[in-house]
Amino acid sequence: MKAIIVIPTLNEEKSIPVLIDKLSIFLKTFTVLFVDDNSSDETQSRIKKSKKKYKNINYIFKTNNFGIGNAIKDGIEFAYKHGYDMCITMDADGTHNPNKIYSMLKIMKSRKYDIISTNRFAIKNSIDNWSFYRIFLTKFRYYLVRILLGTKLDSSGNFRIYNLRKIKKKHLFVSKNSSYFFLIESLFYLEKFYYKIHEVPIKLHPRTFDHSKMKIGHIFMSLYYLIKLRLNIFKY
Repeated sequence: MKAIIVIPTLNEEKSIPVLIDKLSIFLKTFTVLFVDDNSSDETQSRIKKSKKKYKNINYIFKTNNFGIGNAIKDGIEFAYKHGYDMCITMDADGTHNPNKIYSMLKIMKSRKYDIISTNRFAIKNSIDNWSFYRIFLTKFRYYLVRILLGTKLDSSGNFRIYNLRKIKKKHLFVSKNSSYFFLIESLFYLEKFYYKIHEVPIKLHPRTFDHSKMKIGHIFMSLYYLIKLRLNIFKY
C-alpha cells in the first residue's frame, strides 16, 4: 500500500514541529505532503527544515492564498499523479490525532469502504473543550448541512481517508469550490455517486497554538453555497 498524508497549512509555524514529531512514526513508510497557502510567518521555513530530517516529507508552496479547498485538491491531485493508493487528509493545528490513522485504515481495508471520514458529533461532548465561539460555529454549520442537504454525515471535517484505487478523480473533483465548502460539497457528491462512506467517531483536541481560522463569515459563505447546491442539486 502506497499512502500519503496531505496537510494544508496557513500560518502554522508553532504547530509544524509538534505535528511532525507526532507524524514521525508514519514518515518511515508514508509520504507527508504539506500544501502551504502562502503563509506570512515561518511555516514554510519550518517545513523545509523538517524536509532535511525526513526524506518522506514533500511540500507545495503556493504563491497566493487560494483557500483550504484548493490546497486540499492540490494535495489529492499530487496523490493521483504519483500513484498513491490511499490519501489521508488532516489539519495542521493539532486537533486531529494522527494515531487514529491506523485504525481508520484497518476499518477501510477490512470492510472495503471507499472513504473513511470522521464524525465529531458521534461522541457526546466531543468538542466541549473548545471555545464557545468555535463550538457554536461548528454545530451551526453541521445542522445547516443536515437540514439543507439531507445528509447525516459530518461533512465539514478534513480528517479523512480516500481510497484512490476506487474513487474516480472526476467524481472527487466535481466540486470546484476552493474554500472550506469543498469539504462539504465533495462528500455530498461522493455520497450521490454511491461510494461507500463510513464515519468513525473522534474526540477533537483543542487547538494548542494560536487561534482558529474559522470566522463567522465562513458560516454565511457556507449558507450561500448550501442554498446554491440545494437549488442545483446534482447538476455538474
